[in-house]
Order: sequence, then C-alpha cells, then structure tokens
Amino acid sequence: MELLKAVILGIVEGITEWLPISSTGHMILVEEFIRLDASEAFMEMFRVVIQLGAILAVVLLYFHKLNPFSPRKSLKEKRNTMSIWYKVIIGVIPAGVLGTLFDDWLDKHLYNYQTVAITLVVYGILFIIIENRNKRRRSKINSFEDLTYGTVFLIGIFQVLSLIPGTSRSGATILGAILLGTSRYIAAEYSFFMAIPIMFGASALKLIKFGFNFTGAEISILLTGMIVAFAVSIIAIKFLIGYIKNNDFKAFGWYRIILGLLVIGYFTLLG
Repeated sequence: MELLKAVILGIVEGITEWLPISSTGHMILVEEFIRLDASEAFMEMFRVVIQLGAILAVVLLYFHKLNPFSPRKSLKEKRNTMSIWYKVIIGVIPAGVLGTLFDDWLDKHLYNYQTVAITLVVYGILFIIIENRNKRRRSKINSFEDLTYGTVFLIGIFQVLSLIPGTSRSGATILGAILLGTSRYIAAEYSFFMAIPIMFGASALKLIKFGFNFTGAEISILLTGMIVAFAVSIIAIKFLIGYIKNNDFKAFGWYRIILGLLVIGYFTLLG
C-alpha cells in the first residue's frame, strides 16, 4: 500500500513539476488525502528529493543539447553550450542563496494549504493577464544566444518567488521570462535547464538534513516515487513543448484559479 501511494505521488510530481501549476503545492494537497506512513522528517525530505527523478528526465531528453563535450559538436556549438550553462548558473544564484538561508523558515510557516490556495489563484490570474497583454507584442528573445546575462539574472529573481509553495518554479520563471521578452519556447526550455542545479542542490540539502538514515521501507518508497516521476516527466515535458508551439498559457491560469478556489472551499467546509 505504501508503494502504491509512492506511485501516485510520483505521477503527481512528474506531471506538475514541468507544467506551470506547482508541483510542491499539488504534493501538499494530495497528502491531505494520501499520506505515507512515514515520519514528518522523511516526508519533508521526500517532497523535494522525489523531484530528482523529474530532473533526470530533463538530463536525458536534453543530454546532447546540454553536453559541451559532445564529439558531434563543432567548436562554436560547444562554446554556445557552455554559454547556456553560464546563463543557467547566473539565473539560479538568487533562489539558490535565499532558498538555503530560509529553507527551515519556509518549511515551518508556508507549507500549508492556505498558502498554496492563495498562490494558485494569484499566479493563475497573472498568467491570464500577461498572456492577454502579450497578444499585442512580439517576443524579442527567440534563442539562447539572444539571452543576456542581465536578463537571466532578472529571470532568476522571478524564480525566487517559487520558494513560496503553490507558486510553481516553472510558472515563476516562465512568467518572468515572458515579461522580459522571451518566446514561450525559450522561457519553457530555460526553466527546464534552471531546474537541474536548483533541484540537485535542494535535494542534497534535504538529504544532508535528513541524515541518510534510511530504513529499507523508506528507500523503497523514495526510489519508487523517483522512478515514476522520471517516467511521467518525460511525457509531461514532451507534451508541454508540443503544446506551447500553438497555444498560450491561459489554460494553466484558469486551472490554477479553479483548483485554488476548490481548495479554499474544501478546507472551509472541513472546518
């Protein structure tokens, strides 16, 4: 039964990590109905480390594009790949620093359904407003070569917002990138790439705090969740890249608003 729960949580993580609808927010909400028989310390670690499976899907799908040492690349292509990595590193600095400093405070004060519901609704409204505004605008940044270091740092500032549960890391970075003039395609891919160092770092921090003192059951649960998240993430990433070629993000905005209102209604009736 615990492994089945881990499978469900892995599916939720794999879908919501890449769509701009908040993976952590969904995990908190799903846990209201499906709770693992585990300590709170393990659950705090599990919510983050399960995302490693999702991140490995990006590594697999974009391995060639992100590999600066590929023998199939010309010298110029290798330099362009290293440039992508430099821009990723600059972009993750704000969230990396603030996330490390305020990790315990965020866990204690903001990991609750009230925060999730509010941020779901607020950022859902923002998605709709920004997409309506962008109907009359053309993107200025349509390739990674067009991204300046100043722009990626500003996108990184937007990613800081994702430290609040329910915001969505991909949602915050995509919104920020679109506001700064990038195309939806570049905004989505850049958000994928920024996730790699951020989530490896966050997972390492949670594992160190947990202490690597796993029982056999805990290892099975964690690995099951990660493997399922990896498989589902491959499907979700391919879906999103295909979707944004012909569609905007307003559908995700409406989804967030509806879910946020349902969450508020459910917990209000509950008590």
